[in-house]
Amino acid sequence: MVLQPLTSAAGVLALLSESDNHLRQHALKSLNPLVPQFWAEISENLTEIESLYEAEDLPTPARQLAALIVSKVYYYLEEYDEALSFALSAGPAFEAEARAHGAEEYVETVVSRAVDRYIALRSSVIPTSESEYTKDSKDIDSKLQEIIEGIFRRAINEKEYTQAIGIALECRRLDVIQHIYNLTKDTDLLIYVTDGVFETSFTLSYRMAVLRFIFPLFPPLSENCSHIHAVTRILVTLSSAPLTIPYLCNLVPDKLLLAYQIAFDLFESGVQEFLQTVMQQLPEGEGPHEAMYTNLRMILSGESSTKLYCEFLKRSNNVDMLILKHTKDSLDPRFSIYHTALSLQNAFMHSGTGSDLFLRENLEWLGKASNWSKFTATAALGSIHKGNLEKGQTLLQPYLPGNDAGGTGSVYSEGGALYALGLINIGRGTHVESFMRDKLKAFNDEVLQHGAALGLGVSGIGSQSETAYEDLRNVLFSDSAVAGEACGYAMGLVMLGSGSEKALDEMMQYAHETQHEKIIRGLSIGIAFLFYGRQEQADRVVDQLLADKDHILRYGGVYTIALAYAGTADNQAVRKLLHVAVSDTSDDVRRAAVTCLAFLLFKNPSQVPRLVQLLSESYNPHVRCGATLALGIACAGSGLQDAVEILEPMTKDPVDFVRQGALVALGMILVQQTEASVPASSTTRTLYAKIIGDKHEDPMARFGATLGQGLIDAGGRNVTISLQSRAGGQNMNAIIGMVLFCQFWYWYPLAHCVALAFESTAIIGLNQDLKAPLLEIISNARPSLFAYPAITKPPAKEAVEKVATAVLSTTAKAKARAKEKKEKGEGLDADAKSPKPSGGIEDVVMADDTKKTEEEGDKAAPPPEKEKKKKEPSSETLQNFSRVTPAQLAHISFPPDSRFQPVRSFTPLTASARSKGKVNGKGASERYAGGGIIMLIDRRPGEETKFVDLPPELVGEQPEAMAVDQETNMAVDVEEAEMPPPFEYPFES
Repeated sequence: MVLQPLTSAAGVLALLSESDNHLRQHALKSLNPLVPQFWAEISENLTEIESLYEAEDLPTPARQLAALIVSKVYYYLEEYDEALSFALSAGPAFEAEARAHGAEEYVETVVSRAVDRYIALRSSVIPTSESEYTKDSKDIDSKLQEIIEGIFRRAINEKEYTQAIGIALECRRLDVIQHIYNLTKDTDLLIYVTDGVFETSFTLSYRMAVLRFIFPLFPPLSENCSHIHAVTRILVTLSSAPLTIPYLCNLVPDKLLLAYQIAFDLFESGVQEFLQTVMQQLPEGEGPHEAMYTNLRMILSGESSTKLYCEFLKRSNNVDMLILKHTKDSLDPRFSIYHTALSLQNAFMHSGTGSDLFLRENLEWLGKASNWSKFTATAALGSIHKGNLEKGQTLLQPYLPGNDAGGTGSVYSEGGALYALGLINIGRGTHVESFMRDKLKAFNDEVLQHGAALGLGVSGIGSQSETAYEDLRNVLFSDSAVAGEACGYAMGLVMLGSGSEKALDEMMQYAHETQHEKIIRGLSIGIAFLFYGRQEQADRVVDQLLADKDHILRYGGVYTIALAYAGTADNQAVRKLLHVAVSDTSDDVRRAAVTCLAFLLFKNPSQVPRLVQLLSESYNPHVRCGATLALGIACAGSGLQDAVEILEPMTKDPVDFVRQGALVALGMILVQQTEASVPASSTTRTLYAKIIGDKHEDPMARFGATLGQGLIDAGGRNVTISLQSRAGGQNMNAIIGMVLFCQFWYWYPLAHCVALAFESTAIIGLNQDLKAPLLEIISNARPSLFAYPAITKPPAKEAVEKVATAVLSTTAKAKARAKEKKEKGEGLDADAKSPKPSGGIEDVVMADDTKKTEEEGDKAAPPPEKEKKKKEPSSETLQNFSRVTPAQLAHISFPPDSRFQPVRSFTPLTASARSKGKVNGKGASERYAGGGIIMLIDRRPGEETKFVDLPPELVGEQPEAMAVDQETNMAVDVEEAEMPPPFEYPFES
């Protein structure tokens, strides 16, 4: 007999009304498997089933089964919160259901809801101390806690450690992380935690608590250990001198190379105030340790890094001077916008190289600068000599103001020189702070005050100097539009990331009182600087700024979002910016909102083209312009094809400033990209030359092409643009520099600040004595993939060819007759018998015809064989102080038998390690390792060492001591050029 399938659950439901408990229990057991099929019918009896759950005369297992049935019905009704509540009451019945076939989707949904509720409850509790993160809350339902504990137990038993750690991070259960690490002792899991903390939108207070908790769990550093970058990121983020100093001291002297490496990495990412505190509190050391601590201070001060990078940029300078010459010949210097454009292009291309050759060779062009273009041209010297901390003030001495304003020729060149001094000492200007403050207070001329304020701001980034802030505030209160704007920027730069309530109140109040738009704009960006990296602590100020009726303060509000959440990709911040981008009444605010998306998402550049693609097609040209800069900033140096494909059509946009933005953005994206790796690189360079040379093109588009041409070849083609540090964190100077660069829309001199974002792409290896030994590094890639672009060839002069002389037949016959008559004395009647000239004269005989016989003779000879094209090698050998682009780092390795090996690994994680510790598809070492200054382990310390020929001051030695290690046949033998003779640019001519 064949059983008929059930068509209704009515019979089973009827048993629920029986008074016999056995019948009701049987009904519940029979009803549970029927819920997926008859849940709609069962839902009409939910009240009755709920009453059975509450019935005290039923045994506990039956009541739990009733709760499970109610939970499943609510699940099918899509009432997930109710389903979770009854599932928690089901207890063992729910656990049994989790093992049943066909219940996977229901169980997964309920469990995910349980996790979400647990996370919400844990997040709502404000901990009074960090120990609150390591224990469960008494206010949370014990049944819910039991489900979460079961999830942790199951994940750990199945060795799904990353899953358990992810849930633990979200749930604020740091005790689970500690338990897993104690169980596995796997450092890659701690790296996974570190990456997860930085890549997820946690609150700032919780992020700091997690970092402080896991930092002691890391094992001591060792050679080629995988967690050196994670340790550096934690130290930089916490910026805690009491934590950093003991850590460095524990590495001295046994692990001195690691101590130096940590110090170099801290300098690259740390703020000025933190580094100064560490330097001051480091012990002096005794005996041989004294020199070690002295070296640590020198490294933390930036003296070593800056000198080494400057030397690299000077040695490797590959600027194509013909590009600058073409731009100079194409742009009329009588127009201020064109003169400024060329000044900026020259500054970008020679940034950090110390080469002012172009300026010296074009004195007539330089003399045509006037007013603010003169200010910009003088400030360009700061970008060119960036990093020359010792000689910066000497180089600028002819232009710096003396005791009287304009005493050296022009207040514009003097103001530009003060700004240039700040650019030379970017973020490391403690030794020039007093000089800048004196000049700021000494003069009442607004141009000088403008230059001094900008210089004081960029040199004192993050210094938290109260005296500098007060001097800037006093000048601000004089209500000069030009000086006040610069003071607004500088006050924010000096107090960067402090979140100072006093500074906020003063700046906000004055922004509402003044009538000058320039001052309001400077203050609005200055307020944004105050809240750099403050995340949720800036939300109140953001809401206040975005609600203001003044569109300039709303403009500052979107930059406050960008800086507060820089690099976090916070969803809520992205939503705010997108809302402003499509709803604000001001075009400036909408453009800024789109641009600011880049500052949130620069760690995931591949997401940005998809996000801004629709915005790039907006009817509003300001939104389209913002989209171009967003792509340029977020994808800078990546050569990302998706971004290039969006920008290339925008270079033909009907609106000039959209074309300008697209051309600038292409320069940022394609910096250090070759035609072999990114074909658009070559076409973009051709496009720049075409637009610059077209006199009928709009001035703004030509300005954008000139800037783009400077950016694509920035720093002598030896720097890239990166908002992310080598350790994987935020590159603070680069982010600040890009924000200031975006203000060139209103004020061209601020474009110089893009130099803050230039990062030298060098591998510089140092030994324990901080000297650079000769070594070989293997690049396992074709040389053409990462080679310098070909130097532009000068236009070939067209040689004037001589036109072949035509010989007419009548002339030839006449000459023949005359010759015959002279030789034989015959009369004219014998002309008919005279022979024709040799060669047989035709109607027209060309002089070149005499070559025909020779050519015919040559035809008999076999043609020469064509030279076979040499096959390009698959790798190349690089030396110390070599240029290595970011894309090339993945192909770099040290020969296994090499004497010198890096103290931190260049190679990506192994497949097994990558599967354990993986964030966004890339292992930590794969994203961050390599590049920059690397400390080297000497495997054969007893052998004689040959060193790179460096100027003696780079290693803190006297010249005589340097000569001991030098040899005439060194692979890198470039002597430092002598200082040029005293020279002044003829700005007044």
